[in-house]
Amino acid sequence: MHGVTSADVARDSGVSRTTVSYVLNDTPGVRVSEETRARVRASADRLGYHPSVAARTLRTGRSDLVLYVLPDWPLGPAVDTLLDRLAGALAERGLSLLVHHARSGRPLHELWRAVTPRAVVGLQAFSARDRDAMRRAGIHVVASSISGDVPDVFAATQQGIGRLQARHLIDRGHTPLGYAAPTDPRVRAFAELRLAGVQAVCEEAGLPAPVVVPLELAQGAARAAVRTWREAAVAGVAAYNDDVALAVQAGARAEGVPCPDGLAVVGVDDIPAARFAVPALSTVSQSLDTQAEHLAAAVVAALDGSESDGEALPDTLDLVQRGST
Repeated sequence: MHGVTSADVARDSGVSRTTVSYVLNDTPGVRVSEETRARVRASADRLGYHPSVAARTLRTGRSDLVLYVLPDWPLGPAVDTLLDRLAGALAERGLSLLVHHARSGRPLHELWRAVTPRAVVGLQAFSARDRDAMRRAGIHVVASSISGDVPDVFAATQQGIGRLQARHLIDRGHTPLGYAAPTDPRVRAFAELRLAGVQAVCEEAGLPAPVVVPLELAQGAARAAVRTWREAAVAGVAAYNDDVALAVQAGARAEGVPCPDGLAVVGVDDIPAARFAVPALSTVSQSLDTQAEHLAAAVVAALDGSESDGEALPDTLDLVQRGST
């Protein structure tokens, strides 16, 4: 069965394909009666016809698409929230978000040549070849604060998360410290930098280095980690993210260790489940709304001709204190 075309709409509504094009594309400067416009739109709705995005792009030389290149990261609440907020912020500016996940293995150049986006947002460093080719094609390339194109900003932000966790635990008297690391190699860069922030604060405070335990999200692994920290007299744990922190809490509960009196825990991301943990989980919020708005503004600035690659985000880190610390 062939797809519905403008010729089908023209036959159904009794007008020419040119008139169909004028009506459905809201072509300015063309006089078409309201009765004809209504008839064409009714036919299009009844037949399920939608103008081709590719055809419109070829005709106008531009699309309303922003391509967001997502590295091979595990998807979770934080990434989902960022994508949702970014899509909303771009929609308010008349732009649509298309996400390309690097795990697909499809070369980036094949994708951008097929969809012809107006801009590409990089959450990983682009190769010089890709970057130059996109710019020659008139596609704006926007680096985010967590892109490899601006590594200093990325490193400072991730270390800042660890520093904030460590200072909070120390200020609350939960020392010495442990660190609950993830086991997924895809997030190693984030984890190592966050741990470096915790280690730096411990050194500055004259405390021993944090006891690092890689933690799989399984009950047995969580209980074993808690036993390791208890043997080392650890009183406060900075976790890689909220998922890992919730696993630590579950392990402590299974081992009969009270939280926070026996083992305090602080996570990262402030996912909804953090508020419903028992006790509620203290965490570092990364203000994803602010990050999404910043990225959307950077895209619009690039489209307006004022490139903003590498512009630093405002401080988006905030320690949300709850019962777990």
